[in-house]
Amino acid sequence: MEYLMTYGWSILIIAIVLAALFQLGVFNSTNFAPKAQPGACQVFRPNGPGSTQFINTEGVCNGELPEYVGSFNGQSSGSSYVSIPVLSQLNGASGASFSAWFYLYLNSLNLNERILLSDDCGTPVVIQIYIHTNGQVEADYGNGGGWFSVAYTPTGAITTGKWYDIVTTYLSGGGQAMYINGVLQSISYGAGSSSSTGTLGSSIPLSTGDIADSPSCSWPFAGYISNEQIYNTSLSPPEITALYDEGIGGAPINLQNLVGWWPLNGNANDYSGNGNDGTSTNVIFTSAWTSGYTAP
Repeated sequence: MEYLMTYGWSILIIAIVLAALFQLGVFNSTNFAPKAQPGACQVFRPNGPGSTQFINTEGVCNGELPEYVGSFNGQSSGSSYVSIPVLSQLNGASGASFSAWFYLYLNSLNLNERILLSDDCGTPVVIQIYIHTNGQVEADYGNGGGWFSVAYTPTGAITTGKWYDIVTTYLSGGGQAMYINGVLQSISYGAGSSSSTGTLGSSIPLSTGDIADSPSCSWPFAGYISNEQIYNTSLSPPEITALYDEGIGGAPINLQNLVGWWPLNGNANDYSGNGNDGTSTNVIFTSAWTSGYTAP
């Protein structure tokens, strides 16, 4: 008792400091894992962009954690975003898939909805992902004339301060499936309760889109985004599971149908071999991102 009375305050202070350091991620093992440099892994297409023969990945493609991720400060008046070119390989596709890792800032759910990929607030184009203030995720697929496939996760599926892997896949023949961290959240057919089918971008030509959103939108994204991938086919459940199991630094799973791959590891370049490089505005590529990430 005498020892505890003499040194108790010191022990308590040390415990508080250790708890604070743990909360900040200082003891997170991902901080000490090898990190992949920008462009360390990329898809090589010997016959040029859009080709599907003899393609493969080259470089360090063993799933190392990225050195950087994209930090989007959508809470400020000068919203941050990445503009990407017209994804012509999606035009007329009967199936499509979107994959990304994301993290919401600690206070971002107190604001408006967030958009992971959108059409620059104009006519609906192809893919749009909302994160609602109630922690529900909405995924929409369209063809330029309207949304024909809408799906939702349960309310509260997403919280702040934690990394998530999201995969949405538009199913050939209509409807879509949405996965969070490799787990199926919902299957939806059409917008609302009615069944609906459609091909992407077939009625109106595709236009440019944004990763996150431009300042003109009222739903900017506030958080981190990493390893965004878009395919012009419906990924299968085993492929979606494999994507999640690779972790945040994983390479694309289906190279033949890969349209764009933006790791956001230090830049907005497209490493799919299709040349769809993005242009970043007010995006910070930060190395201090590992807090809240748990490897699959």
